[in-house]
Amino acid sequence: MEVLNLTSEDFKNMVSAGRARLDENSEYVNSLNVFPVPDGDTGTNMNMTFTSGAKSVKETDSMHLGEVAQSLAKGLLMGARGNSGVILSQLFRGFGKEVKEYDSINAEQFAAAFKGGVDSAYNAVMKPVEGTILTVARESAKAGSKKAKDTDNIIEVMETILSAAKKSLKKTPDLLPVLKEVGVVDSGGQGLVYVYEGFLSSLTGEAPVEEEPELDELVRAEHHRNEVHEHVHTEDITYGYCTEIMVRIGEGETVEQSFDYDEFRNYLDQLGDSLLVVADDEIIKVHVHTERPGEVMNYGQKFGSLIKIKVDNMREQHSALSTDSTASDQKVEEKDLAVVAVAAGEGLKQLFESLGVDYVLQGGQTMNPSTEDIINAMEKVPAKQYIILPNNKNIFMAAQQAAKVSEAEVAVVETKTIQQGLTSMLGFNLSQNLAENQESMTAELSEVVSGQVTFAVRDTEINGVEIKKDDYMGIIDGDIKVSAKDLKTVTLDTIDQMINEDSEILTLLYGEDGSKEEAESIGQAVEEKYEEIEVEIHEGGQPVYPYLISVE
Repeated sequence: MEVLNLTSEDFKNMVSAGRARLDENSEYVNSLNVFPVPDGDTGTNMNMTFTSGAKSVKETDSMHLGEVAQSLAKGLLMGARGNSGVILSQLFRGFGKEVKEYDSINAEQFAAAFKGGVDSAYNAVMKPVEGTILTVARESAKAGSKKAKDTDNIIEVMETILSAAKKSLKKTPDLLPVLKEVGVVDSGGQGLVYVYEGFLSSLTGEAPVEEEPELDELVRAEHHRNEVHEHVHTEDITYGYCTEIMVRIGEGETVEQSFDYDEFRNYLDQLGDSLLVVADDEIIKVHVHTERPGEVMNYGQKFGSLIKIKVDNMREQHSALSTDSTASDQKVEEKDLAVVAVAAGEGLKQLFESLGVDYVLQGGQTMNPSTEDIINAMEKVPAKQYIILPNNKNIFMAAQQAAKVSEAEVAVVETKTIQQGLTSMLGFNLSQNLAENQESMTAELSEVVSGQVTFAVRDTEINGVEIKKDDYMGIIDGDIKVSAKDLKTVTLDTIDQMINEDSEILTLLYGEDGSKEEAESIGQAVEEKYEEIEVEIHEGGQPVYPYLISVE
């Protein structure tokens, strides 16, 4: 079979097939997360990013290949989530630039577009790391360029690109020691391989034609939820998080029990209201209003892998809607400088606001906001200049892309944790300009040690720490240091490793799966052991991590 000329219609079909292939395997990509923590979301981020790009392609009526490729690049950029999603968007941004002027392309131009994508992606990453999606993209594009010199058949070029991508993926553990230690290949590289598999299946005619998704019960529930916002007051919302998950039954390492519809529904019914559970032999779809979205996700994982997650803060949405409706005729005064932070949990939102943050975008682990989400958040607070606190290293690149796209001046303070984000605000001063604030806020980051306590989703061993599934882990500045079955024990052991002779203040933020009583008990034990340490305890309300710890 030969394809000598790639048309816009061919490319649209490739994008559709690539999206479908990635969607089918996104949970497997998630499972390749190096750390056994419940936030391995590379597959989810790449899937949501590529879905955004595919949606943009589907909405264009253009029959010009270059214009379709530009639509893909724009959709990917605005939907980019996590560093893997941003890199994926840059690969196809460069691809789009290469084919911008063409109605259709031949094999040589096709290969050159992949090479252009690699150049764009490497330019977007400040410190490229080999053994990642970048390596897989570069080595496969190089092989494609070489093949294009020997053939005019685009299918043969794509076969070569895919084959080289798979070979490169297998070598990633040799380039990144941590991958070899854990026994996995790079998750971003694996996601890219799935996209390329979809591309090839489309070119060879093996990819199934995708049907238009129907408006199912969950979408109708979402539509109804949006309608009722007009009839309630924010303070009357009992369960503040509209939570939706989709579970593939029996798949993944977290499965603990077989699915029983009544038992499943009855359990979730205790966690909130507006519950809707739709299930067949393969998939469970859940919509519920709750105060504990993390518990809904954790419960779903007992029956299979999470293939879709969506959490909306309805109080925040309702307040925004109410403000919009009552102040639509009022001009919002533009600020000189505004701060936007990313965090999940009502308590964390209040803490950031108390320190001077103007808008808190709900997100973080398992909920990385897209470039467009960050831009929309900035638009909530009109300003001439913005500072963004990502509070998660996997949000850095999306924040940086938002800074490039925004018409305002934007500085990103690269806060890796919630604790760094809170501490950075101590360096914020409205009398300083944007650059001065970025410098002083960044300087504060060295003053805090960040600790996180969460649970393990699989057995493994990292840096000499033996970890068992469902045990708790203590993570200090990104490194797993402690693992044991008891939550309080792990938290205290983590704190012991964080405190040194210069430490003065310990702040403990308890989340959905922590408690005020236990936090106070932990605080008391710390004060008894370290007389010079002052302990502060706050409710964070964060999912995934029962306790966040900072030592200054």
